[in-house]
Amino acid sequence: MMPHRLADGRWHPAEIVFWLMPVVVFFLLPDYLILGSQILITGLFALSLDLILGYAGIVSLGHAAFFGLGAYTAGLLGAHGWGEPLSGLLAAAAVAAFAGWLCSFLVVRGGDLTRLMVTLGIGLMLFEAANKAAFLTGGVDGLSGVAMRPLLGVFDFDLYGKTAYLYSLVVLFVMFVLVRRIVASPFGLSLRGVREGARRMPALGANVPRRLRAAFTVAAAIAGVAGGLLAQTTQFVGMDVLGFPRSAELLVMLVLGGTGRLYGALIGAALFMIAQDVLAGINPVYWQFWIGLLLVLMVLYARGGVMGAIAVWRARRHAAAPRERGADA
Repeated sequence: MMPHRLADGRWHPAEIVFWLMPVVVFFLLPDYLILGSQILITGLFALSLDLILGYAGIVSLGHAAFFGLGAYTAGLLGAHGWGEPLSGLLAAAAVAAFAGWLCSFLVVRGGDLTRLMVTLGIGLMLFEAANKAAFLTGGVDGLSGVAMRPLLGVFDFDLYGKTAYLYSLVVLFVMFVLVRRIVASPFGLSLRGVREGARRMPALGANVPRRLRAAFTVAAAIAGVAGGLLAQTTQFVGMDVLGFPRSAELLVMLVLGGTGRLYGALIGAALFMIAQDVLAGINPVYWQFWIGLLLVLMVLYARGGVMGAIAVWRARRHAAAPRERGADA
């Protein structure tokens, strides 16, 4: 087992370049801003799952439940006269966090298979509840009539997606900094300890269930923010926000990008959605075949996803450097 240390909090130059890339996209690719905002929102959603899967070791097949709750909360507020974006996001986070806290008492009690079934069951129940409550959610027709006020009272949500893109980027960055600080804290280090040796942590005085409940609640809140962003930027909420496919796709994104590294969630979401857009444009019927092939190749030849492959490459480069210096001497 590899030892873990607290991060020093400094930003690597590669991280700065990473966050400058979406800014460059805003100016160079204005025709793709709507897709870009969807990628940013999905990246935030994937980040919330990575917090519990990659760091706490909680496997979930129903994480879309909290995403959907956030979307419906922000959407219903906008549809009933409260279209202020920032307060809508806070409300979405609060509702999703409360639901996550309630569900966490069930989720943390069992092992991986139990957690899979419990989270899947929660997601399916909320999906059917939204379907039955068509008078509130719109049912299969979706929730329409979501009207958003200008962001900060100045920036209107335009048809070209400029405001939505920048809004999503800023929210994603703020949430990322928050999660980055969490995983770099003693609490985040204890989550890794729980993931790698849950039976040993009580001997160190750690309350494992309490830590897992806290992580699950925070992850649910972040998923709620992502759902609220989707409702506000599209001004529509469909029932698919609560569907099982959305949760399953999220796991695929983490496999592609790599779990337990934060940036893997963002890279995996971007890789999946760009590949989906390109492949669906080439062949609208069989695009899932190529996504499946990409997933198989990643598992076979890049274990740990893109970030895992980068880590392996860096380790080999550092290992080769002393040998090269020795040969030169």
